[in-house]
Amino acid sequence: MSMKSYERAKELILSNDELGDFNDGVSHELIKLAEEKIGLKFTGSYLDFLQTFGVGDFGSQEIYGIIHEDFENSSTPDAIWYTLTERKEGDFPNHLLVIYNTGFGEIFCLDYSNLDDTQEPKVVAYSPGFELEVQTYELIADTFGDFLLALVEEELEEADDEDFD
Repeated sequence: MSMKSYERAKELILSNDELGDFNDGVSHELIKLAEEKIGLKFTGSYLDFLQTFGVGDFGSQEIYGIIHEDFENSSTPDAIWYTLTERKEGDFPNHLLVIYNTGFGEIFCLDYSNLDDTQEPKVVAYSPGFELEVQTYELIADTFGDFLLALVEEELEEADDEDFD
C-alpha cells in the first residue's frame, strides 16, 4: 500500500499548496552524498519524497529530508544533520534515520533494519535519552508513504475544522 499511500499524499500536498512549504526536491547527486554520509540507501516513497520535495512543512507538520550538502552544519528539518547529531550525542542506532520530531520527546525514524518486501523501511518511534535496551521501537507506520498520508490527512482535517470555527 506504500506507494499508493505516498502517491495520494503527494497529490493532496500538491493540490493544497497553501498549506505546504516545501523545497523543489534535491538532485540525485545530493541524495547519493547523503546516503554515503549516513550509511543508508534511500528507497521507495522516501526517495521520491526527497526527489520531489526535499524537505518541508505541511500545515504544522515538519517532515525532515535533505536541505543541502553541508550535513555537519545544518539544522532541522535536515534529516541527515539530525541523525548525525543523535549519533554523536549518544547510542543512536546506525539503522535509523530521523524524519519527524513529535515535540513530546519522541522522534520518528525510518528503520532500515526492518524492510518490507519492496525494501521500504518501517517508521518507528525512538526516545532519545533512554538506553537502547529499553527502546521499544513502537511501529508508527508500515512505510513512509503511509506515515506521510496520515500526517497530511490529519492536517487537512484540522484545516477543515478551522474553516468552520
